[in-house]
Amino acid sequence: MTKSQIIERWNLLQRKLNPVNLTLLALSTLVLVGCDQQKAAINDKTDYTKDALDDQKRAVAEEAADATKRAELNATIEKANIEAAKVATQAQLDADKIKADAEAAAEKAKVDALRNQ
Repeated sequence: MTKSQIIERWNLLQRKLNPVNLTLLALSTLVLVGCDQQKAAINDKTDYTKDALDDQKRAVAEEAADATKRAELNATIEKANIEAAKVATQAQLDADKIKADAEAAAEKAKVDALRNQ
C-alpha cells in the first residue's frame, strides 16, 4: 500500500466515523458486553444448579447403597436368629424325647420289679 492509499482510507474512515456513528458504535458495544455478562451470569447459575443436582444425586445413590447394605445385614442377622431358634427348639425336643424314653424305661423297670416280687 502506498502512502496516498493509506491517507485515502484514513479519510474515508474519518468520514464514516462521525460522532453519531461513534456513539452508536459505543452503545452497541456496551449492549453486547452487557448481554454477554448476562449470558455469563445465566451460564454460571445453570452450572451451579447442575453441580448441586449432581451432588444430590450422588448423595441419594450413597444413601441407597448404605440402606441396601443395612437391609442385607439385617436379613442375615434375622436368618441367623431363626436358625438359632430352630436349633434350640430341636435340641429341646430331642431332650424331651430322651426324657420320655427314660421315663418309659423307668416305668417298665418298676412294672418288672413289681411282677418279679
